[in-house]
Amino acid sequence: MSIEVTVVGAGLAGCEAAWQLARAGIRVKLMEMKPSRKSPAHISDDYAELVCSNSLRSNELTNAVGLLKEEMRLLASLIMKCADKNRIEAGGALAVDRDEFSACVTQHIKSNPLIDIYEKEVTKIPEGYVIIATGPLTSDAFAAEIARLFPERDFLRFYDAAAPIVTFESVNLERAFFASRYGKGTADYINCPMDKDEYISFWNELIAAEQAEKHAFEDEKVFEGCMPVEVMARRGQDTLRYGPLKPVGLIDPRTGKEPYGVVQLRRDNKEGSLYNIVGFQTNLKFGEQRRVFSMIPGLENAEFVRYGVMHVNTFIDSPRVLDERFRLRADTRIRFAGQITGVEGYVESAASGLLCGLETSRELLGMPPLEFSSKNAIGALAHYISNPTIADFQPMNINFGIMEPLGYRVKGKRNKNAEISKRSLKLIKEKLAQLQG
Repeated sequence: MSIEVTVVGAGLAGCEAAWQLARAGIRVKLMEMKPSRKSPAHISDDYAELVCSNSLRSNELTNAVGLLKEEMRLLASLIMKCADKNRIEAGGALAVDRDEFSACVTQHIKSNPLIDIYEKEVTKIPEGYVIIATGPLTSDAFAAEIARLFPERDFLRFYDAAAPIVTFESVNLERAFFASRYGKGTADYINCPMDKDEYISFWNELIAAEQAEKHAFEDEKVFEGCMPVEVMARRGQDTLRYGPLKPVGLIDPRTGKEPYGVVQLRRDNKEGSLYNIVGFQTNLKFGEQRRVFSMIPGLENAEFVRYGVMHVNTFIDSPRVLDERFRLRADTRIRFAGQITGVEGYVESAASGLLCGLETSRELLGMPPLEFSSKNAIGALAHYISNPTIADFQPMNINFGIMEPLGYRVKGKRNKNAEISKRSLKLIKEKLAQLQG
């Protein structure tokens, strides 16, 4: 087939888009600047690298991201295939061995005969049909090129941060204990309990700790969904206790009581040799991270294999420039996918790439668009990022609030969410049956 699409960026969105195009029989030119050049947050040579957490969040259909993942499975998502294959235990969440997950995606992409890979930095918008999936860490040169597509509007920016990772063998299990909140699922989290004095001492040191220099950043905007733990702590002494250190649903087996605060660690690889500190995205200096985080009971002698880092993320003003198929309104041969569009999160990024790949292939093959509605999670994301009535556009995780209501009353939030999910999956199965029939 002579039709070809260029995909720029081999992150989760780019790999998913390339995979869907190839499945449709369309040749793909995948442009990726790794391994010769990496962003400040990337370390691996593999594609679809998980920079922050290794969790793809809830896997339950009463949670919107759980629904989105199930929709993607029905639509033959490569990202979900590799995530399910490399899953590690994390209670009701879908967490993966980050290295094996990325290796799995990379192997599928590199072995596909319809995907040609060019490992070089892109600095100009390619000719022909193109999907730009360069992520929130788009290189400066290419970001400047993208900005020229809509000179009347600036990029929007927000900060993103990654949490530290420690070795399991360095965690003091005489102080910490395994459990999942409310005893839900298996006991997959390491919990480091704090009494009131320990918590207040930790909080005082955290809010006074020295931050890394921010010379590379242009503003002080912080995205609420990935806020540095020290920024959150400065909002008040109890803020962490209602956030990542929430003790509700956990009982310290040493005391038989609920702790004053709890720091949770989640497995980061299949072997269970590495754990990340949940909710501890940070921009503290590395020495300060070691000093302050070692105050956490159980982490007195923690071995840090990766300290938290912070970087600026970039996204475009999508409601003004993109349509519901992620096409540039001013030039529909160009699509954007991933976090650069303002969808937030691994799963959401991959979902946007999936939708871009499906819709681009159908357009090139002369087929009608899929036109997912807001009754589906994947459609709700597309309609959110393309809604011009949104004045102050900010990155958004999938949530039931942006999906079309049921139109009838269901008692109980979980029951209502389950019913929305049931409706969504039924509609997607019907659509797939129509396409196949």
